[in-house]
Amino acid sequence: MERATSLASEIPVRKKPFRKRWDSPLAGYLFISPWLIGFLALTAYPMLLSLYYSFTNYTLMKPIEWVGLDNYERIVTADDKFAQSLKLTFYYVLASVPLKLIAALMVALLLKRAVRGISVYRTAIYFPSLIGASIAVSLLWKNIFGVDGFFNKVLGFFGIPGTGWVTNPDTALWSLIGLSVWQFGSSMVIFLAGLKQIPNDLYEASAVDGAGKVKQFFKITLPMLSPTLFFNLIMGVINSFQMFTPAYVITGGGPMNSTYVYALYLYERAFSRYQLGYSSSLAWIMLILIVAAAVIINLTSKYWVFYESESQGGKRK
Repeated sequence: MERATSLASEIPVRKKPFRKRWDSPLAGYLFISPWLIGFLALTAYPMLLSLYYSFTNYTLMKPIEWVGLDNYERIVTADDKFAQSLKLTFYYVLASVPLKLIAALMVALLLKRAVRGISVYRTAIYFPSLIGASIAVSLLWKNIFGVDGFFNKVLGFFGIPGTGWVTNPDTALWSLIGLSVWQFGSSMVIFLAGLKQIPNDLYEASAVDGAGKVKQFFKITLPMLSPTLFFNLIMGVINSFQMFTPAYVITGGGPMNSTYVYALYLYERAFSRYQLGYSSSLAWIMLILIVAAAVIINLTSKYWVFYESESQGGKRK
């Protein structure tokens, strides 16, 4: 008995393999800890602090005073600029998002063709989206569509009188919409990826049955591309609601408040009037509006978004 015990004690204990040590969920949290810390410190905490400020009268000039729902009630019932900026923002979203999607899809259909140098064209068309709605692009757009800008010079060459597109109340907002549509590169690339996933057999079979290009587009391309369209629509609506830089740099909200969009009004309340509590309420209202728009689009998607894996007999569930 003693000999067996001594032999057992002499048997070396095998350590757990190095790979097995990382099978614990703790390893996953360790790897994502930089992102998790950044999210909690730079996103979650500021959002919760903003939510708290939205129920206070916080102006940086005096102590924070709890006012409950007074800010929200004042915004909805007594703030004329809130209603005006919200109306302009909805107009901007309803005009810019569909036009941008149409432009992106049409260009993606053209760039789908296999021709020589197509990668160069794709890069050139995508390039404006890389620089985004930056200050430099906004200044360039302002100069192009100014009274003495390049666009008016082109119109003058054909004998067409120009105008100050960014200084005219009737056209200023449309100049910002044009800038948004011009930056369709990201949506175009996503559409192009979706188009490449559509089997050519569908087009060949429909051509045998006598379907033309237009019928193929509406009966094959759009239904098969509807999940991609749904994604681009959601992202376009979210980004359009938050449009700020072009309105701030190009028009400053003018002329005659014709481009005084919601984000610009929020910025003015926060950093010009230092009404941080009031602006926090405006920010949360914007978040609610964006979430509501996304929910509405998602609820309606069952009528127009086609998922082949969820179909039964070729019909949407």
